[in-house]
Amino acid sequence: MAPASRIAVVTGASSGIGAATARQLAEAGYRVVLTARRADRIEAIAEELTKAGHSATAYPLDVTDRAAVDEFATAFAAIGVLVNNAGGALGADPVATGDPAQWRAMYETNVIGTLNVTQALLPKLEASGDGVVVVVSSTAGFGTYEGGAGYVAAKHGEHVLAETLRLEIVGRPVRVIEIAPGMVKTDEFALTRFGGDKERAEKVYQGVAEPLTADDVAETITWTVTRPSHVNVDLLVLRPRAQASNTKVHREP
Repeated sequence: MAPASRIAVVTGASSGIGAATARQLAEAGYRVVLTARRADRIEAIAEELTKAGHSATAYPLDVTDRAAVDEFATAFAAIGVLVNNAGGALGADPVATGDPAQWRAMYETNVIGTLNVTQALLPKLEASGDGVVVVVSSTAGFGTYEGGAGYVAAKHGEHVLAETLRLEIVGRPVRVIEIAPGMVKTDEFALTRFGGDKERAEKVYQGVAEPLTADDVAETITWTVTRPSHVNVDLLVLRPRAQASNTKVHREP
């Protein structure tokens, strides 16, 4: 591979799936660029990876700020991998009482953020001659559940973005991969969704023996990215064995 194709940009890399993906791509030999709003977090991870002998750089970035994203893109002539991981859920209220501000924030981060970074870096991915766009969506994008309409709508939008992009750039040297995780237990996802309510966040995983971990998802992302360049994993859905659907989960007593 040319050096440019060994550069991987990971958004939302300050924790959870993003941080785990940055670590695993670094271990796979990529020069990792970690982006997120929390500079201290990504700088600590970049330092950790550098001390371990890997190549890693931190770049504070809000993916919803288009001017900042465009400025970030000027740092590269070409890159090999973009992992669109920044996103998340806010609230679990029914449609009748949902907060429009939360819906708007989820759409801005999950959909517009992914659009911003993908548009800005797509020419750089193509310039590498062997680019990969990864969109980390969710099983929420494929099935509704009570209290989840805002998040489901945002993740469905993100899914459609990936699916349409794949159609539009077919024949160009860029693969488009979508990874759709189900129940993943991380330090922050549910806690953020419920405004810091630890008890409510823990109930999401209560009785589930082994929800997915951030490392499980990161390993899956790394596997798809490192397939031969003629192999495109269009969509990969992964769930813990205990989860049959968004609404059917086996819980131990």
